[in-house]
Amino acid sequence: MGNGETRVRGFAARAGGWSARHRWAAVGIWVLFVVLAMGLGSAAGRVDVKDSDQLKGETHTAAKIIEDAGIEEPASETVLIQAKDGGVKATDPEFRAAVDAVIAAVDGTGEVSGISSPYDTGTISEDGRSALVQFDMRGESDTAGERVEPVLEAVAEVQEDHGSLRIEEIGGASMMKTFDDAFGDDFQKAEYSAVPVALGILLIAFGALVAALLPVLLAVTAIMATMGLMGIVSHVMPMSDTANSVMLLVGLAVGVDYCLFYLRREREEREAGRDAQTALRIAAATSGRAVVVSGVTVCVAMAGMLFTGLAEFEAMGLASLMVVAVAMVGSVTVLPALLSLLGERVEKGRIPFLRRRARKGGNGSGGESRFWSAVLKGVLARPVLAVVVAAGALLAIAAPAVGMKTQNLTLDQEFGDSLPIVQTYNRVNDAFPGGSEPAEVVVKADDINAPEVRSALDDFRARAISSGASRGPVDIKLHDEQNVAFVYVPLVGGSDLDKAGQSLDKLRDDVRPATLGRVDGVEAPITGQVAGSKDFNDQLVGSVVPVFVFVVVFAFLLMLLSFRSLTVAITSIVLNLLSVGAAYGILVAVFQHGWGASLVGAEGVGAIVSWLPLFLFVILFGLSMDYHVFVVSRIREARLRGRTTKDAIAHGVVTTAGVVTSAAVIMVAVFAIFGTLSMQSMKQMGVGLAAAVLIDATIIRGVLLPAVMALLGERNWYLPKWLHRLPDMTHDESADAVAHQAPPTLEKETDDRVTV
Repeated sequence: MGNGETRVRGFAARAGGWSARHRWAAVGIWVLFVVLAMGLGSAAGRVDVKDSDQLKGETHTAAKIIEDAGIEEPASETVLIQAKDGGVKATDPEFRAAVDAVIAAVDGTGEVSGISSPYDTGTISEDGRSALVQFDMRGESDTAGERVEPVLEAVAEVQEDHGSLRIEEIGGASMMKTFDDAFGDDFQKAEYSAVPVALGILLIAFGALVAALLPVLLAVTAIMATMGLMGIVSHVMPMSDTANSVMLLVGLAVGVDYCLFYLRREREEREAGRDAQTALRIAAATSGRAVVVSGVTVCVAMAGMLFTGLAEFEAMGLASLMVVAVAMVGSVTVLPALLSLLGERVEKGRIPFLRRRARKGGNGSGGESRFWSAVLKGVLARPVLAVVVAAGALLAIAAPAVGMKTQNLTLDQEFGDSLPIVQTYNRVNDAFPGGSEPAEVVVKADDINAPEVRSALDDFRARAISSGASRGPVDIKLHDEQNVAFVYVPLVGGSDLDKAGQSLDKLRDDVRPATLGRVDGVEAPITGQVAGSKDFNDQLVGSVVPVFVFVVVFAFLLMLLSFRSLTVAITSIVLNLLSVGAAYGILVAVFQHGWGASLVGAEGVGAIVSWLPLFLFVILFGLSMDYHVFVVSRIREARLRGRTTKDAIAHGVVTTAGVVTSAAVIMVAVFAIFGTLSMQSMKQMGVGLAAAVLIDATIIRGVLLPAVMALLGERNWYLPKWLHRLPDMTHDESADAVAHQAPPTLEKETDDRVTV
């Protein structure tokens, strides 16, 4: 492979070569692409996921009926009036005066409609100490949080006049405003702080400002382009704010990583004595190829989310897939052009102390490489012991995952007691189980006022209570023109989702068939928070197997084709599953069992948010391939250059240790930022991702991978004869072959004095 006639093959090598020869054209095309994507995306606007598309099943059917009927459900609000001690009852004059004052105060704001008194609706607790005044906010429910402030102030004034009573407001609009005020900036702060954190770590890794800025520049431009593409694509597959946040997270992580892999290899070759153009060609043919293989594998993993059938997951999967693809293409096209243009100026802005550390870490003479050289020496000397200890430790960490409990987090689990409105939520649920979040039966009929339909509605109301599913009151709201009725049923169990779910099953399986189900032409899907949670979990559980199979099988095939080794493909899958399992174990230990929960502010959660395990599996399986492909590519390259397998392993792990460590530290830092957010679901996501990446870059890649490969020896490169017919996607460009090949349109670089 060291002769000058070797042909450089592969997309990355060809793209890098073209980009270096047509530097300004490559940069111009990239800038034009980013500008066009942003402009077209802005012009097209973003179509967000609609309520009717969020879920399948009854929740979807109910939302579709409401949407087709053109009914805008207003944001409902509730004011709790409650005696602070046992002496005052709802029948007392003082209590009645407070109720009348609340009704007059909220009505006086001009922002509400449909005010109902507890004395008319019967919303008085069994002990007579609590009552609910209910009303709707005027205008669109999506923006009700922006208009609720005067209503909250009016209720607060009534509270000041009635010190012996507790008077508190809760509802869709007030919760929206409270959360926006408390946590609305959380995501933005996390997103904005991620970039300077990544830049700071890159400064330490490279010791030069220009070199550190390049990966951040690539990641940011890839994210900007993807934002525009999301607007265009959303007209086919709707997007969401959640998908946007996940895209930013993944885009920054992989964008910086891919550029880091490429840039470190180019610098390493130059420090070894290569001239700039030769070093660039080697980086394009080696690290560039690893970036392409890794990027395609990550894209395949992200595509797994498209199999869930859940609109949010589909949006997250497609957005993540797009940003990875854009970052990958940018890494192997515009990055070589920029490096070719900058030349030695890539070292501008050197920070002396950091520069010395970066040079030590990069050339294998010290720093991180010295540490990993020492670790690797012990691992390769006793590979069996290393496998037993490392695998045993990871299995022990993963063990708690066996008892994982997943659920949609309740309000107090998600936010704790940090907000007064959470305490109000608990008080309402204690006094009126299920009243704050009732099940909603959406009844559609040919004639909603037909005698048999009205009779069935009355029967449903009576049987819902007699069956034990609800303690009432069951409210019915008719929309005569649309022939639709809404039936609101407070569920026994309240905020206890398990008990409330049992009540929901009674309504769906017993009460509805016996009443509304007997009338021809009547549809009566049951929705609401508890129903939505149940439908979501059922659909999520049903999608686990197809997503798992798709991701694992396609990742296996990609690794098999890229390395032409059955052994490498199998070990990559097993090691990735092990790191995912360890991440699950840490999540369960911290957030479910509470081990060390105080360190991350997660006391009392007791469960894992239901969407997280599948989300983590897809994201982690994709991101783990970054390091695996990069390290194994370097090992294979060394093996093809004549080293023994053991020497190739040592060379591959040690020479990639610096870049893998830097990449992992950036990912861990970015994910850890999300672990500091107040919402427990985001905290769980951040901690899970950060822990998994840390484990993957250290125990998996630094200990377990080299130990397993050392034990397997030459069997690492085993490919059965019957698989030799598979397409050859290896593109084995060695540094020697590339170094001795002149670029087509440039004068041949003289590097005869250089050896690898």
